[in-house]
Amino acid sequence: MAATVRLARFGGKGQPHYRIVVAHRRNARDSRFIEVLGSYDPHKGIKDAKVNKERMSYWRQQGATFSSAVEPIYKSLTTS
Repeated sequence: MAATVRLARFGGKGQPHYRIVVAHRRNARDSRFIEVLGSYDPHKGIKDAKVNKERMSYWRQQGATFSSAVEPIYKSLTTS
């Protein structure tokens, strides 16, 4: 399965917040997903992102790719 870990946008106009989800690579940004791994509010920053580290590591081991927006969040979790 070609899965990717990426952000799904929620919130109103000018007030975005994101869920970190695992989805099939061909699905649209806000469409169906396999699993929710956490949440991210860009107004609070990367350090306040709520993420299930074990599940992110699991999906990385299964071959899921991380989007360019999720990669810095994952790296900040592994370094701290």
